[in-house]
Amino acid sequence: MTIVQLETFLKITETGSFTAASNTLGYAQSTVTTQIKQLEDELNCLLFERLGKNIVLTLEGERLLLYAQRMLQLEREILLEVPKSKNPTGIIRLGVSESLCYNTLPYILLEYKKRFPKIEIQLQFITHDTFPSMLKQGSLDLVYTLNPYIELPELIMLHKKPETLGFYASPEYPLASRNHIKETDLENIPLLLTSHSCNFRLMLIQDLAKYSVTPKIGIETSRKEILKQFAINQLGVAFIPDMVAKEEIENGSLKRLDWGGNDFAIFSQIFIHKDKHLNSAIEGLVEIILESTNGKVT
Repeated sequence: MTIVQLETFLKITETGSFTAASNTLGYAQSTVTTQIKQLEDELNCLLFERLGKNIVLTLEGERLLLYAQRMLQLEREILLEVPKSKNPTGIIRLGVSESLCYNTLPYILLEYKKRFPKIEIQLQFITHDTFPSMLKQGSLDLVYTLNPYIELPELIMLHKKPETLGFYASPEYPLASRNHIKETDLENIPLLLTSHSCNFRLMLIQDLAKYSVTPKIGIETSRKEILKQFAINQLGVAFIPDMVAKEEIENGSLKRLDWGGNDFAIFSQIFIHKDKHLNSAIEGLVEIILESTNGKVT
């Protein structure tokens, strides 16, 4: 049994097919098939079975999945931690909220590359309900998220900074000239909201319900760029993190409405799993994120 075979096994489970796995890994499909056959021969069991056009894990495959994830996680930690050189090598799998990618994250990654040139960072967009299990499974090493306050016993919070949400519209939009807008003022206003899986949308819907306001949904999407463009074109009011709209505020294409209603508390937060070893490469990434929140990374 080899690390390469286990990587291939995991890639098949992620992509759902031998063909997709071979394309992602850059192998011939026959190579992928051979690697799985060798694993099955060594373990003396089938790892996958076909159901129509789909492949699914057998019970034995499900058991191997847990061990394979742990072994590859250990391999990454060995590569990051064992070499005592000033330039460690390896991979960090960073889960990040899409909203954090608009401003500081590109600079964080550039600065990290300068300090740790041999470390590869693999980014994955996350949602609030899935990242805890991904940290537990080892498919993520670190999470940098924008959400309401999260407190779970299996997670260690390394950083928390208050952030803000706002209502944004074109300066020409009728509501843009009004002062101290409250929940009842949003009745019959097309709202441009994030998707159902996003906490921001849920926070607003729950707040409006307290005032018996039925939201008029103009659009729902996970893409903040689409929400901003709809708002710029006077198709409604976008409810988004302030950090996402900095450029549009500066160029005058959007205006932050004068909100006098309830506050919406959110935080940028950094998490690892409680069983995760905080090695020097991950510590370095956390340090740069903290520097960026204090304005030291530009």
